[in-house]
Amino acid sequence: MRRLGVPFRVAMVSEHASPLAVLGGVDAGGQNVFVADLARALGRLGVEVVVHTRRTDPELPRRVPFAEGVVVEHVDAGPAVPVFWDRMLPFMPAFRRSLAHSWADEPPDLVSSHFWMSGLASLEAAAPLGVPLVHTYHALGVVRRREKGDADSSPPERTGIEAMLARSADHIVATTTDEVFELLGMGGSVDRITVIPCGVDLERFHPDGAVAPRTARPRLVVVSRLVERKGIGNVIEAVRDTPEVELLIAGGPPLEQLERDPEARRLLALIAELGVGDRVRLLGGVARPELPALLRSADLVACCPWYEQFGMVAVEAMACGVPVVASHVGGLAETVQDGVTGVHVPPRRPDRIADAVIRLLAVPDRRRRMGAAAVSRARRYGWDRIAAETLELGRDVAATAPAPDRAASGAAG
Repeated sequence: MRRLGVPFRVAMVSEHASPLAVLGGVDAGGQNVFVADLARALGRLGVEVVVHTRRTDPELPRRVPFAEGVVVEHVDAGPAVPVFWDRMLPFMPAFRRSLAHSWADEPPDLVSSHFWMSGLASLEAAAPLGVPLVHTYHALGVVRRREKGDADSSPPERTGIEAMLARSADHIVATTTDEVFELLGMGGSVDRITVIPCGVDLERFHPDGAVAPRTARPRLVVVSRLVERKGIGNVIEAVRDTPEVELLIAGGPPLEQLERDPEARRLLALIAELGVGDRVRLLGGVARPELPALLRSADLVACCPWYEQFGMVAVEAMACGVPVVASHVGGLAETVQDGVTGVHVPPRRPDRIADAVIRLLAVPDRRRRMGAAAVSRARRYGWDRIAAETLELGRDVAATAPAPDRAASGAAG
């Protein structure tokens, strides 16, 4: 029984995606942003939050204040250097031991784990203490395997561990209804799954404010990590068939380091091959404070991945009042309303992207109506609202979860 007046305490676990990376901007992916913004919003609601993430630099302090009510704790697990997530599974036993040690004397009221390896370590550390676990996947191995096939670099244990978490976590947060169906197929229970979408920082992303400099050409913008499955190459191919349009691509390492990045080199070669170098520019990584101005400068934003769990950039673009050309996949099929806040296109179809861009640019009034509708829709994804829903769920789970030892027998790690 909690004492009156004691803040609700949440341990957020994000083994490879530190919220501190958001401060630099260029290394922050969707999970980094999600964890950072959710932690901040929970802190504003009076929750005490500790975000546990793997140490990647021996000079980092053990604990770093991050926001009101929020600290980041660096967990020693494996070498204190950056390691790509698909090679981290061997470090999870050490990660789990560190979590268990951190929680032993004063367990949190709830553990909120993010990504499958965090879920594994959190379950094994929290179960003996009777601390309930709410897990968010962010991406599913079964979907990744289906889309990438033999090119999937995930450890073979991933899908089994994810299925175990679907059965063993006290509750699962799915970010889309599409994800719910995947989870049910993995053995999850409908009464232990709640859909709470990703959020958007409405104080940063809104239609009013600075606009990045632009030319007289109609502008298409892509904001994405430089990964082939994000479909950036498809958008470049579409620009070949939209002669008046310029395309700006934000993402990847800083501009001066782009040529060291394999995917950037592939995209630059494609640009040269298609002869669109005068209209397509790779900007390199753009810090988050600069993204709203870039998005506002666009006539359209393209989010055309081959598959996508949610698609935070689409919501950020909508919050800035810009219509989105979006692949009809995953969360994008739900967040972007076809014909209302943007247009859906099939994945891997440059011709359909080009057709959508041409049609939308031809009718400015329609684009303006879509932009206004996009702003209205984006308001439902504000982080304060998402955090309040998350906190309500967390309190319910903490109040009703049993406290037996639910250690994950047979799980890897």
